[in-house]
Amino acid sequence: PVFAGVNGSAIENFSCVIYNISFMNCTWQAGRAAPGDTQYFLYWQNSRYDDAVECELYIKDENQRNVGCRFQNVRINTPIAYFLVNGSSNDSLIQFYDKYIELYKIEILTPPLNVTVNCTGDSVGCIVTWQPPITSHGEKKNCLQYEIDIQNK
Repeated sequence: PVFAGVNGSAIENFSCVIYNISFMNCTWQAGRAAPGDTQYFLYWQNSRYDDAVECELYIKDENQRNVGCRFQNVRINTPIAYFLVNGSSNDSLIQFYDKYIELYKIEILTPPLNVTVNCTGDSVGCIVTWQPPITSHGEKKNCLQYEIDIQNK
């Protein structure tokens, strides 16, 4: 596809992460060929039924250029969200960047809840129990895998 704007002016290294259940950070770098006055704006669409909304809290670099966004109260309403970053400059047209992201793949999960260990003196050993962590994507508990690291001290 042919995109209007200066080649190399679109953002680079775009990535997002969801953490602490309902927070999301997205970051990027300015395009290498973007004029110095280029400013970028992030929009995302969390559901096909919602309108795309602009970032409310930008992360800025030392030149006050938007290089990221902090989101609060994030809920995953759809498996795949759409992200669009466009730019503006007084000098030239800036290429846009867009990406679809499967949100559950970028979530850093919190630890399991209510971890308990009951050890008996006989050959049964120890029983470890826990509850699944709270996630931003609701009730997909059956897709979580756990690993227990037992260290004798």
